[in-house]
Amino acid sequence: MKNSFKKNPWSWVPTLYFAEGLPYVAVMTIAMVMYKQMDMSNAEITFYTSWLYLPWVIKPFWSPLIDLLKTKRWWIISMELLIGAAFGGVAFTIPTSFWLQGTLFFFWVMAFSSATHDIAADGFYMLGLNEHQQAWFVGIRSTFYRLATIFGQGVLVMIAGQLQLLFRGNVRLSWSLMFYGVTGIFIGLWLYHHFVLPKPDQDQKRQMVRGEIGKSITHMLSTFFTKFPWREVLVGILFMLLYRMPEGLLAKVSTLFLIDSGTNGGLALSPQEYGLVQGTVGVIGLTLGGILGGMAVAKHGLKRWLWVMVCAITLPDMVYVYLSYALPESLLIVNVCVFVEQFGYGFGFTAYMLYLIYFSRGEYKTSHYALCTAFMALSMMIPGLFAGALQESVGYQTFFWIVMGACSITFIITSLLKIDPEFGMKKPDE
Repeated sequence: MKNSFKKNPWSWVPTLYFAEGLPYVAVMTIAMVMYKQMDMSNAEITFYTSWLYLPWVIKPFWSPLIDLLKTKRWWIISMELLIGAAFGGVAFTIPTSFWLQGTLFFFWVMAFSSATHDIAADGFYMLGLNEHQQAWFVGIRSTFYRLATIFGQGVLVMIAGQLQLLFRGNVRLSWSLMFYGVTGIFIGLWLYHHFVLPKPDQDQKRQMVRGEIGKSITHMLSTFFTKFPWREVLVGILFMLLYRMPEGLLAKVSTLFLIDSGTNGGLALSPQEYGLVQGTVGVIGLTLGGILGGMAVAKHGLKRWLWVMVCAITLPDMVYVYLSYALPESLLIVNVCVFVEQFGYGFGFTAYMLYLIYFSRGEYKTSHYALCTAFMALSMMIPGLFAGALQESVGYQTFFWIVMGACSITFIITSLLKIDPEFGMKKPDE
């Protein structure tokens, strides 16, 4: 009975991908809300937190280590323990005089551990399940990753806000206690997976061959840059870097706009209100948009829906122009606007993800897709580095108009793509 429980995918797939999503949302979103409440400037927040994308940018270059050293199960469990320790480190350093250096250090540890956990978890998923189970549980894993996002930037931010009411506005104590709670959750996940994760026969440590890592990386890069004519490769890389340019500018500043004070031109949402708006309603809109985008492409192919998706991922950004001028007090209006923008982003993001798959096709699709996701992380990291400074220099209203202007880059780079009209379309025999 014990062995059958261990081998049942329902016993570990949901929790594994919940554990994958939670640290990511912590370093990308929760950290921003916390730093804003601790009176850091928008320029400092976006600059420091954008650097946390770096582990996801460079993870393809250390992914061979996950195959060559230990087992993927060992990497998963070890990284979950390290992530739990990093959450504890953040909680411990928040009330101290070196809170900025301390929390950034532990967020860095969390980011590198999380990126490594991603590599091991995705590989383990393919080793621990047969092909039928992989297809069946792909929606389950995505759902629990989204639930981790809702729990992180929704529930956890709300809890931090409630603790501030309980402790009469003590921001540092409230965030510290919240992160201590997440530490407990992650230690629980570590213990649970230590006993429940299966031990697939294929998940074995490989014999280390001298020079194998270097050869693997060199071969991955050479085949990636020569798989298509050089013009098509160049357009493809530019598309990966520029398609999300407006979102790269908007993502971090929109969060700060929602919680910034009215005197600074923000909407002054409380942590509880932010958790509802962005962490719950926004994530639901994002998820629904992604589901409908996938259904549309499956029926008619990516090429037919490409321009609709380009409009969907760019034009709804206009809601932030409206919000910055209207500054509505109605939480309903704010929720509707954020839902529209996130729904459009989810629908339009489908085109981007499918193009990564399209570009990665071939004999080395796994390593090439990993490199494509590195460009994806870089596309968010670079604009985020200066987005806060730009916003502070021009104000929220002008900044959101600049975002709308950047949408033209998305249209231009998309017009250069060459895509097989049948790509993504469900075949008659499938």
